[in-house]
Amino acid sequence: MRLYRFAFSSMGCPCEVQFEAEDEATARRAYTVARAEVDRLDAKYSHYRSDSWLARACAGAGPDHTVDVDAETASLLDFAATLHAQSGGMFDITAAPLTRLWDGRNERLPTPEEIADARARVGWERIDWQRPRLRLPVAGMRFDFGGVVKEYAADRAAVCCRAAGVVHGVIDLGGDLAVVGAHHDGQPWLAGIKLPSNPGVPCANVELPRGGLATSGDYERALVVDGKRYSHIVDPRSGWPIESFASVSVIADSCLVAGAASTLAILLGTDEGAAYLEGLGLPHLCIDQTGSASGSIARL
Repeated sequence: MRLYRFAFSSMGCPCEVQFEAEDEATARRAYTVARAEVDRLDAKYSHYRSDSWLARACAGAGPDHTVDVDAETASLLDFAATLHAQSGGMFDITAAPLTRLWDGRNERLPTPEEIADARARVGWERIDWQRPRLRLPVAGMRFDFGGVVKEYAADRAAVCCRAAGVVHGVIDLGGDLAVVGAHHDGQPWLAGIKLPSNPGVPCANVELPRGGLATSGDYERALVVDGKRYSHIVDPRSGWPIESFASVSVIADSCLVAGAASTLAILLGTDEGAAYLEGLGLPHLCIDQTGSASGSIARL
C-alpha cells in the first residue's frame, strides 16, 4: 500500500483527498469519482454561480414563485428546518443577504437602511415548504445551503470512494473532513485543528478512525472597522453580528453532523453553545476570542 494525495479547488476552497491504495491507477480512480461528486454539488448548490441550479431556483422569487425539488434537495431542506428549530431561529438558510453585508471584504459598516432592506428578504418562517414544493414568496428572497453543503459533499465523496473500491482515505474540503476508512493497518488518520488567531498553526491534533471533523468560525471573514471586529455570522432576527466563539470544532459520525453541531454552537453563543455541545456528548474544541480553549479535545 502506498499513500497518494490529490489537491484541487471546489466550493470556493482548497481541497485535498488522500488514499492508500495498491497502485496510482486505483487511487486516481477514487480521486476522479470524489472530485466529480464535489463538483456536481458545487454546480448544483453554489450561491456564487449564476448557472447553478440554486440560482435558477431562486430567480423570480415573489408571491407566485414555486419550485419543485428533487429528493436530495428535499432532504437538505428538511435538515435545515430541523436546525432552524433547534437553534431558535438562529440557523437560517435565507440569511445570506445579511451575511453579505457584514463580510470582511466590504470594509465598512452597513447602514441601518441596508440592514432593514436585507431583513425584509430573510426568514425561514416566510418560506412555504411542503415537500416537494418550495415557495419563496418575497421578491429578492434566496436560500442557500452554505451552512451544510460542504460537509454534505465531503460525506458524499467518501461514499463514492468506497463504492469505487477504495476504503482507506480521507476527504478534506477546506478543513472539513470525512473519513473514507482508516489506514490499511487500522490506524486512524491524524488531523490538525487551526488556531483562529494564526490559522497556519495547529492548536490541536485529533485521531479520526471514522466519521468526520468540521470547524465553524469567524476568523477568516470578520469585518474590522476602526479597530472593532464584527463577525460575519449574523443573528437573522436582529441583522447584527453575534458575539460567540472564534471557532468550534466537532467530531461526529459524519461530517454533516459535525458541521451542524459546530455551527449551532457558534450561533448559540459561548454559554448556551458550550452547554449544547456538552449535551450532545460529541468530542469538541471551542476557542474564544482571547484564544482560551475548552472542550473534550485536548489542545496542544
